[in-house]
Amino acid sequence: MSQEMEHIGQKLQKKREEMHITLKEVENSISIRSGFIRAIEKGKINEFVSGVYALGFIKQYAGFLGVDVEQMIRENPAAFKMRHENHEFAYGIGTLETRGSLGGGAKWLPNLLWTGGVAAAIILAYYFAKAIGIL
Repeated sequence: MSQEMEHIGQKLQKKREEMHITLKEVENSISIRSGFIRAIEKGKINEFVSGVYALGFIKQYAGFLGVDVEQMIRENPAAFKMRHENHEFAYGIGTLETRGSLGGGAKWLPNLLWTGGVAAAIILAYYFAKAIGIL
């Protein structure tokens, strides 16, 4: 699989260089970091991202260069065979806490202080205006 990925990467790099496009131009055009583009060209993208992302990045990059993605997949089926990766997630108590809850901290306190300050300013302005005879 690694040799096939290297072959694909070399093909894409050659195409990019023939088109006189820099890695930075590719990055700006397809919003994939140049480090990932470089990893694709070296055939090592699977070392940096999961299989799903690698496949998506390769397809997007190849499409940008005008390479027939479907033909590339047919010619290199093992390179595009998805590996099932095992990811373990720990769902602890902290993940069950609702956002903005009172138990999540005193986030309501600044809002209360601002509201109280505005209300006090309005009341003071009312009494001041009444005292000087405007009201």
